[in-house]
Amino acid sequence: MNRFLCLHSLTTYAAVLLVRDANGRPKELLFGNAIRTLVPAQTKRRADRTLMRERANRGEGPLAGRAFGIRTREWARLTARELTAQGWDATTAATTAKETLCGLGLNFGTKDSNADLTKVLIFAPERAAIDIANVIVTRRHQVEPWLAQVQAEREKENRKKEQSKKRKNKSEAPDEQPENEAAEEVKIPPLPQEVKSELLAAFSPRDAIDIALYGRFLAEIAESPNVDGAVQTMGSFSVGPACVVDDFYSAGDDAKLDRRAHALDVFDEPGAGMTGYQSLFSGTFYGHSVLDRVKLRRTLKSSTGWPDEQVEAAAADAEAAFVDAFCNAVPAAKANTTAAGGTLPKLVLAFTSNRPHNYAGCFEKAIEENAAMPSASIQAARRLLAQHHLIIKKCGIEPGRVLTYDLDTTELLNELRTAGTLACHEADTLDDFLTPAEPRGAMA
Repeated sequence: MNRFLCLHSLTTYAAVLLVRDANGRPKELLFGNAIRTLVPAQTKRRADRTLMRERANRGEGPLAGRAFGIRTREWARLTARELTAQGWDATTAATTAKETLCGLGLNFGTKDSNADLTKVLIFAPERAAIDIANVIVTRRHQVEPWLAQVQAEREKENRKKEQSKKRKNKSEAPDEQPENEAAEEVKIPPLPQEVKSELLAAFSPRDAIDIALYGRFLAEIAESPNVDGAVQTMGSFSVGPACVVDDFYSAGDDAKLDRRAHALDVFDEPGAGMTGYQSLFSGTFYGHSVLDRVKLRRTLKSSTGWPDEQVEAAAADAEAAFVDAFCNAVPAAKANTTAAGGTLPKLVLAFTSNRPHNYAGCFEKAIEENAAMPSASIQAARRLLAQHHLIIKKCGIEPGRVLTYDLDTTELLNELRTAGTLACHEADTLDDFLTPAEPRGAMA
């Protein structure tokens, strides 16, 4: 089995804002001889991961019925909700959930607005909150005495702080400023080992497909297994120079316009109800992702303990869903005012190899458009396929498959096929595109 599944795409967007920087502007980077528009890797990865989970939860696609993860800071809230559903008092449930997770090593916010939110996002199986609540319920006889010790330590620390504050207020001169001292964390008694082990099991990746694909890193819980993701993603960039416009908009005040239309109030001030600017970009973007098929299988094997046949079936389903998401997922930013979610790629290329192959270099020279030349997307498609043809000859990789949803690209593929320079198999549907060009082998 070739280890790496390499995916390449060309997608044309018109007047969209898929992602923006801190100033509300499209992200850009200098590449080759021009400034390009950038859609960062994390934006695409989230769109792919979310699409896979949503389709599976609807019972659609190859991953229907399989387990997924969620990435959130709200594990204490979710756990408290499960405890409340089992008859716990809401205040007791919230306190117990938060303190138990603190005992596991998670840190929480220090303001009233985020006191029950972890400081970092935690990527864990969807049912982790249910499992954590079940651990608390079944181990209640151990959790409650431990919780009483924690509360006693917190009260003791609060008294020490109050006494220290009073001494400082007495000793300091009016014009002196108190020294900046780091707040000391309360030393929480260790959780009973049985409770801790079961909580760690609740947070373990297990059979969550998206954690196996994209990985996770939990620095705050040293004992919890981290997962090195099997998916590599490159930020998508425009094949031509950045094309950004600051779109001026005006929003009408419906009540005022209604009065004006019916001559009900001649003293209304003229003008729009609100005006402003939004940045939009257009262009054809090159995207690239790689799936390490061997790493995916090893991760599933180690986290689930499944037999090889079950691991292989799950990995094959994950591969199919990953390719489907690569072709169909679009970042959702400004979706209602740009309808970008309906965009399909102009060209998708897929092949397997024993090393990744990134074709970004063939777009180092920005593609220019004018009336005498084909569109940027067709120039880019021709260049991408020529690069792939070269790598087939130089590196001996498999030709792979190509898929298009575009009329002009279809004509280009017909032209190349007639000339004998289209090495890839052209797929007519996504199901055909997902059919591997080699038999699926056993796990390496």
